[in-house]
Amino acid sequence: MIDINVLSNILLVDDDDTSIFIQSHLLTNVCKYTGNIQTCYNGKEALDYIESKGKFANTENTPPRPNLILLDINMPVMNGFEFLEAYGKLSKDLKGGVVISMLTSSVNEEDRKKSQNFEELSEFIIKPLTQEQLMGIVDKHFGK
Repeated sequence: MIDINVLSNILLVDDDDTSIFIQSHLLTNVCKYTGNIQTCYNGKEALDYIESKGKFANTENTPPRPNLILLDINMPVMNGFEFLEAYGKLSKDLKGGVVISMLTSSVNEEDRKKSQNFEELSEFIIKPLTQEQLMGIVDKHFGK
C-alpha cells in the first residue's frame, strides 16, 4: 500500500463542520497524513482556490494545487455537481493530475447516476470515508 504522504495537498469541499472534522481526523490521526489540508465550504470557494481568485488571490503566494479533492454534493452557493460542471471548463494546466472523489451522505440513486456524467470524477463514496477507501483512492491514482 502506498504512503498517503505522496500527496502534498488535499482539498476538502464540504459545508458540514462535522464531516470536515471526521475527514481531517481520518487523514491526520489515522492515516498519518502530514501534508496540507485545505477546506472550502462550497463549490464556488473551491473554484476560487483552484484558480487563485477571491480570498485566495495573492500574487506572492499562490495556493498549492490539490492532488486530491474530496467533494460533497449538497452545499449552499454552488453544489458538487455545479462545481464539476465549472471545473470541467477549466484549463488543463489547472486540472492536470487532480483526482476528484465525491464524498456524500446522499444515498439517492439519481445522484450516483448523475455523477457518472462527469469524466473528472473518479469515485462516488457514501460518507463516512473509511481508511480503506481513502488508501484505495491513493493507491489507485497515485501508486506506481
